[in-house]
Amino acid sequence: MKLRLTLVVLLAQLALQTAPAQTGKAEHWVATWGTAELLVHPRPPATPPARQAPGAAGFHNQTVRMVVRTSMGGSRLRIKVENAFGSAPVEIGAAHIALRAKDSEIVAGSDRSLTFSGRPGCTLSPGVVWQSDPVDLKVPPLSDLAVSLYFPGETGPPTSHGTGLHTTYVSREGDFTGQPAIADPAFTTLSYYWLAAVDVQAPAGAAALITFGDSITDGTASTPNADHSWAARLAARLAKDKKTALVGVANMGISGNRVLYDGSGASALARFDRDVLSQSGVKWVMLLEGINDIGRVGTPTPEAPTAEDLIAAYRQIVEIAHTHGIKVIGCTLTPYEGAGYSREAGEAVREAVNAFIRTGGAFDAVADFEAVTRDPANPKHIRADFDPGDHLHPNDAGYQAMADAVDLSIFTRK
Repeated sequence: MKLRLTLVVLLAQLALQTAPAQTGKAEHWVATWGTAELLVHPRPPATPPARQAPGAAGFHNQTVRMVVRTSMGGSRLRIKVENAFGSAPVEIGAAHIALRAKDSEIVAGSDRSLTFSGRPGCTLSPGVVWQSDPVDLKVPPLSDLAVSLYFPGETGPPTSHGTGLHTTYVSREGDFTGQPAIADPAFTTLSYYWLAAVDVQAPAGAAALITFGDSITDGTASTPNADHSWAARLAARLAKDKKTALVGVANMGISGNRVLYDGSGASALARFDRDVLSQSGVKWVMLLEGINDIGRVGTPTPEAPTAEDLIAAYRQIVEIAHTHGIKVIGCTLTPYEGAGYSREAGEAVREAVNAFIRTGGAFDAVADFEAVTRDPANPKHIRADFDPGDHLHPNDAGYQAMADAVDLSIFTRK
């Protein structure tokens, strides 16, 4: 009996020595696309539905097909959906992802059905984020994906992103998630609904950059369906350079956003954890925000910040990011003289804030967007060839100049 027991132990030890090693290596995921959600403002009962923008009241028994632009490519992906600010549960009955061919049409053979913990859909309770199960799909860098979500019941006012800058197609009735196209949509919009991110499985050295800011980061005044925000143009530069090809970009700009107080989205301080820290594989964040706060300077409101207020908030953001091992690139605020809310008192704050960004030593790197967008003859004013007419937002050429001004070596430094 003792001999048999000894033999069993020896055989077990031999099996352990000759068995293949189990590395237990975790999958590495990186955001290739992302967008920030707006605060939900339910429609007052007295507001006639006809006066609402399409999609503002939500959806019922409809499919929403959204187009997103990848930054980094991959062969395995997943999506994130969230009900960030909704007050009621939202049911997603089905979800698909595919390569987009043109308009709402997908590339034949690329359609993939998405599941959530093995189920074909999920229920988004208020504040909840759901991550889909991964699917195999070869996704080139700088390509278009079509993400289709079917909502079988009444959703109510949606969690959305208003400046999507890509056409979204909404079906009349029914589940069209697996269809080649939504040929006869009920309507189209330039918004995203409940879709928060697309991640790709990536090599260990890959990482994400989050562009964090307001409408200038969001891409307001750029050409729709052309990927001409500065974040999109920077993503193109990164993808085409061999040294930075493994950097994904997620644009977390929100038009009308402010650093210190809520606006069209939660304030930068309030949303930093959700919109930056929670992104997959994040290693850098570019901060370009504060001009909407400055627009209140000189008005009789308690929301008019000083330069010291904004600088304190920037320091807070940098400290939080550094705690999580994330490097912060400070971006100087672009000129805005002539814009609807420009004032001399606000200009003094902008200049003080820009001086801090350049020389305060708080940031890991600086992107001097003011220097490339200001009019040499009038530095308080945006260059005429970059001005679409509102004296605030750059046009396509201005956004390209901003993207070209970013030193790509920032993303290769140890």
